[in-house]
Amino acid sequence: MSINEENITRIYLDNKELILIGTAHVSRKSAEQVKEVIDYEQPDSVCVELDEQRYQSIKDGNKWQDTDIFKVIKQKKATLLLMNMVISSFQKRMAKQMGIKPGQEMIQGIESAEETGATLVLADRNIQITFARIWGNLGTMGKAKLLMQIILSIFSNEKVSEEELEKLKSKDMLDAMLQDFTDNFPKLKKPLIDERDQYLSQKIKEAPGQKIVAVLGAAHVPGIKEQIHKEHDLKKLREQPPKSKAPKIIGWAIPVIILSIIAYTFYANPAAGTQQTISWILWNGSFSAIGAAVALGHPLAVLTAFVMAPITSLNPLIAAGWFAGIVQAYFRRPNVKDFETLSDDVSSVKGFWDNKVTRILLIIVLANIGSSLGTFIGGADVIRVFLENI
Repeated sequence: MSINEENITRIYLDNKELILIGTAHVSRKSAEQVKEVIDYEQPDSVCVELDEQRYQSIKDGNKWQDTDIFKVIKQKKATLLLMNMVISSFQKRMAKQMGIKPGQEMIQGIESAEETGATLVLADRNIQITFARIWGNLGTMGKAKLLMQIILSIFSNEKVSEEELEKLKSKDMLDAMLQDFTDNFPKLKKPLIDERDQYLSQKIKEAPGQKIVAVLGAAHVPGIKEQIHKEHDLKKLREQPPKSKAPKIIGWAIPVIILSIIAYTFYANPAAGTQQTISWILWNGSFSAIGAAVALGHPLAVLTAFVMAPITSLNPLIAAGWFAGIVQAYFRRPNVKDFETLSDDVSSVKGFWDNKVTRILLIIVLANIGSSLGTFIGGADVIRVFLENI
């Protein structure tokens, strides 16, 4: 008996045989091949392209039911949670189209390791570290461009055939895809692909035993083939980039400047100072309230966004969206059903607005974006009135 060697790379290194399976993350054929290879090879270890967080997410299917939405808001993780949902929804939609679970090839790798008695190795870097290193490598325009690209791809109705997914595993198509990826986001490829190639290759190399099977996304196979012959410092690859002081400085400088200008204007011309204050309140409050309203927030959540935005814009440590989100959660608290249907709801635009969990997150994010816009416009109007009255 023999196995189909397509999409399989064999590497012999230091008396070890490393068998890399290049998969498409929502392909039924990939999952079938993973089972076939592990059953046939009977490896000592099976490495999967997962970290502990994603592994637990796969093992714990009821994870969302235990989510404390108030805790998410207090820990300032609403935006991160929403983006995680948005990013995963595209993969879920394609997987649903194919009639399989997203990441089925990784699930198969875990199950086959258990069935054959192989050691399971979680070979990928922590996803939060990867996100932090991605975000830290992008400028303001890069971040805006990336978010727009993600949102547009998520809400696209384009259908992808399983044959097209399988083509992604061919070397020519892969090279073309990575080249396009690098052209659009050159700073993104390093933490997302290159660094993880290094991390994955070191973990695979260090896996116990002499025969190792690694279940990997096809995009990582060329890089791992190159990096597997080098030594990599895992501790260094796990370091989070130092946070820039610029946002904090700017965050405090804006309110200090605005308050100083309004105070001076009040001293020189009380009527102009009153005009500045009203302008600041209306611009900030209105844009934040519009954001909450677009997310179909409860009337009191919209009102909260309006009232809090002019105040929170003067303090970088708090945000109007958090208060609006808490009010929304109080009056429209998510129930068990909302958490149970969350995975399906995030696969459509309508679902994002219908589900009480994602609606709270949308209110937080959109109210904060509105408040930020209001800060810049209101601040510009405050300066305009100041210049007209000096």
